[in-house]
Amino acid sequence: MKERGPDKFMVGTVVITVLILAAAAVFGSGMGATTQVTTDGQVAISVDSNRYDWGNIDISGGGVSKSFAIESSGDVPLKLYNVKTSCMCTTAQLKTTSQTSPKFNMHDQTSSVFEVKPGETAELIVEFDPAFHGPSGIGPISRTITMNTNDPRNPTLSFNLTAQVVKN
Repeated sequence: MKERGPDKFMVGTVVITVLILAAAAVFGSGMGATTQVTTDGQVAISVDSNRYDWGNIDISGGGVSKSFAIESSGDVPLKLYNVKTSCMCTTAQLKTTSQTSPKFNMHDQTSSVFEVKPGETAELIVEFDPAFHGPSGIGPISRTITMNTNDPRNPTLSFNLTAQVVKN
């Protein structure tokens, strides 16, 4: 008579379930994370401009970019977080003399906070790829970059960019 051990199918199912749960715990811990930043009345923001029109952009001409200056003009550090773009064809990145953020896009959900020291200016670099949507992307575009701040008077910053994508 053959001795019976544990059912191989059941053991395999348990092992796979444990591996999936472990992966979810490791990789999912940062997903959907919300950033807790306290507003501070001593924070002040100065933005040179929040709109730009690239004019006509050739769909085959490669990506275009625009930089905006965001100055921390208060007495405590400005905190910028939850940076998002309105379309996957557009990225946004923050930069100071001492640090550079990753490039953010439409679906990024990050808990990182970008700090700008008092008197320091951050550069918001926006890049747009006119070929991202293929031939159907010809025509007018409007893209928006948003981010949250710790300035109670300006809790959200928005930057709007427009263009006409053409085929030359």
